[in-house]
Amino acid sequence: MKIREMLDTLQLNKILDKGGETHHQLFTPWGERIAQEQTETVLTEYPRPQMARKNYKILNGFWKYAITGDDTRPVLWDGEIRVPFSPETSLSGVNRQLKPDEYLWYERKLEIDRIPAGKRLLLNFGACDERCRVYVNDELAGTHSGGYQAFALDITSCIQTGKNTLRLCVQDKSDTSYHGRGKQMLKNGGMFYTAQSGLWQTVWCEWVPEIYIRRLRITPDYDHDRVVIEVVSNKESGEKAAPDSDKAALFGTEACCKTEDSTEIPCKVLLFEKDQVAGETKTVVTAEEKAVITMEIPDKRSWTPEDPFLYELRIVYGEDMVESYFGMRCFTAEPDRDGIPRLCLNHRPYFQKGVLDQGYYPESLLTPVSDEAMIFDIETAKSRGFNMIRKHCKIEPMRWYYHCDRLGMLVWQDMINGGTTYNLVKTCYIPTVLFPLRRKRDNDYAYMSRADRNGREEWKKECIETVEQLYNCTSICMWVLFNEGWGQFDAKENTELVRSVDKTRLIDAHSGWFDQGAGDVKSEHIYFFDLIAKKSGKPYVISEFGGISLAVEGHTYSDRYFGYGSHSDTAALQDAYSAFERRIEELKREGLCASVYTQLTDIEEETNGIMTYDRSVLKL
Repeated sequence: MKIREMLDTLQLNKILDKGGETHHQLFTPWGERIAQEQTETVLTEYPRPQMARKNYKILNGFWKYAITGDDTRPVLWDGEIRVPFSPETSLSGVNRQLKPDEYLWYERKLEIDRIPAGKRLLLNFGACDERCRVYVNDELAGTHSGGYQAFALDITSCIQTGKNTLRLCVQDKSDTSYHGRGKQMLKNGGMFYTAQSGLWQTVWCEWVPEIYIRRLRITPDYDHDRVVIEVVSNKESGEKAAPDSDKAALFGTEACCKTEDSTEIPCKVLLFEKDQVAGETKTVVTAEEKAVITMEIPDKRSWTPEDPFLYELRIVYGEDMVESYFGMRCFTAEPDRDGIPRLCLNHRPYFQKGVLDQGYYPESLLTPVSDEAMIFDIETAKSRGFNMIRKHCKIEPMRWYYHCDRLGMLVWQDMINGGTTYNLVKTCYIPTVLFPLRRKRDNDYAYMSRADRNGREEWKKECIETVEQLYNCTSICMWVLFNEGWGQFDAKENTELVRSVDKTRLIDAHSGWFDQGAGDVKSEHIYFFDLIAKKSGKPYVISEFGGISLAVEGHTYSDRYFGYGSHSDTAALQDAYSAFERRIEELKREGLCASVYTQLTDIEEETNGIMTYDRSVLKL
């Protein structure tokens, strides 16, 4: 294909005047069921299997909502919204785009029969896009910024017996500011999708003791046949300093003040293997200390995608108890017997055959419609021969990672890209086809849409929050810091920042281009040229390729289609895909260590998935 033709194809990504374009509302089977039955309570499973409690209440369902022009509490409400679906989605029942200068208000009642003595009530949010204030009985309970990261607030001092009122005020600048946004755009088109806002993951509350487990950090020490479990309480005072304005958002309000509490807390960890107790360790710590417990794992059973064996844990910390799990595995980059750098799983070269997955649904956008919908996507990828999913520019609900852990699917986790408006011609279109321009340095902040220092600091804060939130997910083997230069900056320094928090996983510092020599892999996107395997001192990965398109009549979102080469029927698509697979097999022998095919599903105008957007047709 000529350079001019390649650029013309890429120009379809430009966000154009949508004029008379027709959008078709599609539904997955799970979303259709919710819509038809007018189901109120959705996503009822406990949302955080990596640190699960028994005493909880899911707060999903219908809340009152209003969209206002200022942040004054509304007197009249616009109607009801089904949480946790954003107002821009069909399943929310609202179907309205929140503008950057508007405010989205939520309200619901919370009935509390009694307040148990010596207990505290935590209000948990899986994610709220983008910034919010939380009120309980008209009292400000806390604030949060970051549209993809989970957070919790201790609302004990605000509640009363009987009826309580929960209220949120949300604002979302979307792509009009430097905040993290992923693939969202107010004017969607091409490879950018409908912006959404507000509550888009599960909301729940749970009772905990006065001194409770705030965070777990589980590190499988594969080489020494042991696991290290760190237990951090709400009274622990050894956190790293954070800017005053960010402390509550990072650590919760109680962690902002050093405590003098020296109460001794017994801590016991039980290890289970196939529902049988396989080990027990006890210790005693003071409440402000971090409990560090090491448990031996004799005759360990390794976790792999082919045998995703998980050990279960029960942690009793004073009066608190949580359940968790882990897999014994390690991820390294090592030379094979011929001296070729390889990605290794448990010290053995392991080719990672991946698929790009952006986790969008036609009726609910970023919110998975149900537990079954998440499982379906993972199992479909696995059934097509993929052993890895690159989770692209999105953080999923914690249950999605749990299903990858238990079903056996490796995960490359992208950080959420931000920055001001991208110049896609400079950062995306031209580097796609002109390889010499991929060597741009990333300390030119204006070029990379990162001129605002506050935006750079915010990205680092949310990056570390993401690593901490997902640290205990067995399946995550790679952190992907930046994609195709979108908001990229200081990749070397940011690689070391992430490595200071997590030394157990590999890092792709710059997926696509603008390689600064950072990270553990040489990572390139190839769409318009023959696939190759380059010699490098690091494992070479093709972190995106393919993207071939087939629009299936009756299953498209739009009458505009986008992909990297289109086909008229499934036979032609299958032939093209099979040619890719044969070439990948050849390149594995030449040193290719991983490949990521674009992509798992169609999304809005993109028709380059192996499944349609509504998950009704498997094209391959």
